[in-house]
Amino acid sequence: MSHFAKLDENNVVVFVTRGRQEDDGKEAELSQRTGDRYVQTSYNGTIRKNFAAVGYTYDEARDAFIPPQPFPSWTLNEETCLWDAPVPYPEDGELHVWDEQTTSWVQP
Repeated sequence: MSHFAKLDENNVVVFVTRGRQEDDGKEAELSQRTGDRYVQTSYNGTIRKNFAAVGYTYDEARDAFIPPQPFPSWTLNEETCLWDAPVPYPEDGELHVWDEQTTSWVQP
């Protein structure tokens, strides 16, 4: 089964749709047929790094879907095209949330 992300004029995903298996690799044909811009995405990350979701941006230079930056202090990981916190998540088995004011993980 193929999946396609519909992009707006700023390459932001506005819709993700499922296509037929025979549509795999035919994003140009889909775009031409509908008049909208579609880019193929995949659940397993074999193309374009991450599965597209509404609000993600398609970066043509990286050929990747990138989620919105969760906090200003987080940086883009060029390998995964996901955002990394400046401090790794604690591995103590407890639940933590990010506190942007202190740029640290805290327990809720």
